[in-house]
Amino acid sequence: MVKHIILWQLKDDIEDIENVKKNIKVNLESLHGKIKGLNKINVNINPLESSNVDLMLECELDDADALKFYAKSKEHNAVADKYVRPYYKNRYCIDYEV
Repeated sequence: MVKHIILWQLKDDIEDIENVKKNIKVNLESLHGKIKGLNKINVNINPLESSNVDLMLECELDDADALKFYAKSKEHNAVADKYVRPYYKNRYCIDYEV
């Protein structure tokens, strides 16, 4: 199994940041069951004040090939292009085998 974790810092000039965060969460989590090899997907939009990022994505996938498939899938990219990429200023990623 592979864990895929993304941390995002959102842009400073977003007017309705809570709505943006909710849309990111709902639409990314809607990918569950739509992409082969994606076993779990969770987006945390409520970090503690001690955090220096705004959102976290955590996915569990079958293996490294499933991660590559997920990253290139049209479903994932459609959601990312509409709900995620326009709003972040920094993105951090770690992938590892469990």
